[in-house]
Amino acid sequence: MFTINVYLKLGLIALTMILGIWLISAFGVWYGIWFILLSLGLLASYFLLGTVNSAAQFIQKTDFEGADKRLGLTLSPKLLYVTNRAIYYIMKGSIAMNKKENNEAESLFQKALSLKLPTDNEKAMVLLQLANINAIKNKWNAAKIYFNDAKKLKVSEGAIKDQIQQFEKAFANRGQAKIASTMGQSGFRMAGGGGKRRRPKMK
Repeated sequence: MFTINVYLKLGLIALTMILGIWLISAFGVWYGIWFILLSLGLLASYFLLGTVNSAAQFIQKTDFEGADKRLGLTLSPKLLYVTNRAIYYIMKGSIAMNKKENNEAESLFQKALSLKLPTDNEKAMVLLQLANINAIKNKWNAAKIYFNDAKKLKVSEGAIKDQIQQFEKAFANRGQAKIASTMGQSGFRMAGGGGKRRRPKMK
């Protein structure tokens, strides 16, 4: 998926705005208005799409620190298009899990679950993450509820199907507190855009 570097985008926003203003002042409105409109369009995309897709490139490399810094360039998650907002919270939740901040991760995954996720793959992944967190806390009843909800979904991603199988084994042997230690990495890469299906553009 083609992605404009976030710093290049910010530079283009500033450049086209300045150029548009100069052309208007020097030659008239019709010479510079197009640059102003282009600048406003780029600015709107920055507000609505954030840096989700850009951060996904760091997730692919399991560079959670880099992903966190890139997500920090998103001005406000509340302004994001709803699908990007959900992916934003999934990414932040997985970053929190990588830091072993499970309470923070659970809160972020709950926010993602309340929003419009692109497909059942992402929804199942979030439910499995929540099941994993509750299993780590030895809240097996809550973990079972999340897991059962995930099993009801039409999952097509092989990695998520593998995670479901891991949960099946873990529930058969509750001594395994950490069900899927790699979920935050493998599952999250799919949420960041690793699948083959088409998704809304995220920048």
